[in-house]
Amino acid sequence: MRAGRCAIVGRPNVGKSTLLNAMLKQKLAIVASKPQTTRTHILGVFLAAEPPTQIAFLDTPGLHRPKNALGRALVESAKGALEGADVVLMLVEAPSRPSHEPPKEPSGEESEVLAMVKASGRPAILGINKIDRLAKMETLFPLLEMWGSQHDFAALLPISAREDMNLGALVKEIRTHLPEGRLYEDDDFVTDRPERFFVSELVREQVIKYTRQEVPHSVAVLVDGYSDEGRLVRIDATVIVEKDTQKKIVIGARGAMIKSIGTDARAQIERMLGKQVMLRLWVKVVKDWTDNDARVRDVIREGHA
Repeated sequence: MRAGRCAIVGRPNVGKSTLLNAMLKQKLAIVASKPQTTRTHILGVFLAAEPPTQIAFLDTPGLHRPKNALGRALVESAKGALEGADVVLMLVEAPSRPSHEPPKEPSGEESEVLAMVKASGRPAILGINKIDRLAKMETLFPLLEMWGSQHDFAALLPISAREDMNLGALVKEIRTHLPEGRLYEDDDFVTDRPERFFVSELVREQVIKYTRQEVPHSVAVLVDGYSDEGRLVRIDATVIVEKDTQKKIVIGARGAMIKSIGTDARAQIERMLGKQVMLRLWVKVVKDWTDNDARVRDVIREGHA
């Protein structure tokens, strides 16, 4: 048995959460096209019998240049995951369109991520994600050459998290950098996050899905009440926004938006819990909470962002 921690890092929207979900064969991290969807690092434990392998993946917030207290907290969360890792998986993405030429050098955000990876001193694997959208695999050659010149990566692997392409090879490479032994004795252990955390995340996912561009970055969801009554789970949650205009958007005309958010979130939560759920949602304005270091720390610490 080999076991250890692998931090998944990269700029926003390169597919870190999609990869975590694909590795675990279940939805653990919410996924959206909006940047900064992941608010704190999420542990997901992968287990394989042959060869015996236990990988504690840490999905991290996208590394970016922070503009407020929330942004600074996200970057610190990602850095913390790097410090505790045995190996680092840095994700980048293949060109978004067939007509796009591969870049000749990393972008500014990618360079900053790479600097953090180098500073960690951990063995690093580069994963080039989203190769399923490439018309010709030959497009990868100059991309591999460019990244190979930037750092002494242990391996450079083209993958597709969405289409489950080359993930077996990725696991095999990660395994070579892990120490012998076990991290967790319980083979059924998947994550250290409580159910309340995933409830808040599933509600936030639906807020992101339904609302306009300005709202997702300013939303937090706090679970105020969680009562498991056997076949029924009663949940009360508050959607926090920064402005009155955002509150109006989330509630919608005659409450239509918040009703849709609640309906879809409840379906997702019922699928996760395998029980009937009664979900009640409120919307509250906390002025400029993303610029308040203390409030951001509280939200991140509670794990309900």
